[in-house]
Amino acid sequence: AVVEKVAALAAHEVDGVADLGGDFARAVESVRERIGIGSKRTDQGVKADVEGNEVFVSVTVMVEFGHVVLDVARRVQQNVAAKTQRMLGLKVVEVNVTVDDVCTVRRDDEDTEVVVTGG
Repeated sequence: AVVEKVAALAAHEVDGVADLGGDFARAVESVRERIGIGSKRTDQGVKADVEGNEVFVSVTVMVEFGHVVLDVARRVQQNVAAKTQRMLGLKVVEVNVTVDDVCTVRRDDEDTEVVVTGG
């Protein structure tokens, strides 16, 4: 769980990443938040397999419209690998990034971000 959390935080740091997780995972988390059974999981969209001192990470992201998808995915790979290795001392064998969606981020009346997905 710690590896997933570190990887998720590292992925969120990358400019152009709007959210983590696929459509289904985001929908489930949204329902959980609305009915009050917990807040959004910080490791949503991240899976890590640790074998000894090595780790294999898979990350699913939603990219903000206007960013080059391949560049965002590469930066996610680099940041997740670097932060996981530095913070946890694990050898990162691979980081697989899946881009699930592209979205726009607009501001609502209270000047808070609202994510609008393309479907």
